[in-house]
Amino acid sequence: MTLQVLVSCVKQNIKTQAEVMNLESDAIIINQCDESDYCEYDHSGHRIRCYSFNERGVGLSRNKALERATADIILFSDEDIRYEKGYAETVIREFEKHPNADMLLFNIDVVKERRTYHIEKEHRVSFKNCGRYPTYSFALRREKLIASGIKFNLNYGGGARYGCGEDSLFIMDCVKNRFKIYALPVTIGREEFRPSTWFNGYNEKYFFDKGALYVPLYGVLAKPLAIRWLLAHRKVFFADRSQDINTWQQAYKIMKKGMKEVK
Repeated sequence: MTLQVLVSCVKQNIKTQAEVMNLESDAIIINQCDESDYCEYDHSGHRIRCYSFNERGVGLSRNKALERATADIILFSDEDIRYEKGYAETVIREFEKHPNADMLLFNIDVVKERRTYHIEKEHRVSFKNCGRYPTYSFALRREKLIASGIKFNLNYGGGARYGCGEDSLFIMDCVKNRFKIYALPVTIGREEFRPSTWFNGYNEKYFFDKGALYVPLYGVLAKPLAIRWLLAHRKVFFADRSQDINTWQQAYKIMKKGMKEVK
């Protein structure tokens, strides 16, 4: 069983990226910058293929990496991930332990303030609990993914019209296509802190984009689930009463504008 890491990065030094990330497997690096180029090199016995494109959009980056992947297992990643020693063997071993799994989700440690998920115990992922996992936690059987035709939505995520949500839409598509998905309490790396490329606070843009995401994500349930989400996180979103949006009703009104635009 073979593994490739599919790395999305922006304006990075691709010739040192493998070393910086502690890569111990083959990899495909998509570097969005101001030129178009290709190179490859050997890193500790592993083939690192690097593509530079003069374009932007994380979904576009991930799709281009996927189109070029050849390994049995693919592991999506970002430029700021630092892998633990032995991660490649760990990922392959978990797929061998879960022969019926099409997709496995792993822990990547992040600073507490930025944590959106942490897997405490193994569980099956379904419609009810699939919306909070980042793309860098995703490992999949490549042939299953290619056969499904699933790709990342180019309208969502960093560099796209709506600043987030490409990961949620991707995993929801996998759920709808009846992928067998398991979340594992297995840590394979950590995220190096850096400023977010899309989050600038709980402002109008944030709630508008979330509304735009809820339509393709939840369909007819978009509005009630938006209200549930706002109420569940109101202590976080509206703790600072000095900000422009300080009630869930205001945020919901903005979310509905985002829903309307997408519809």
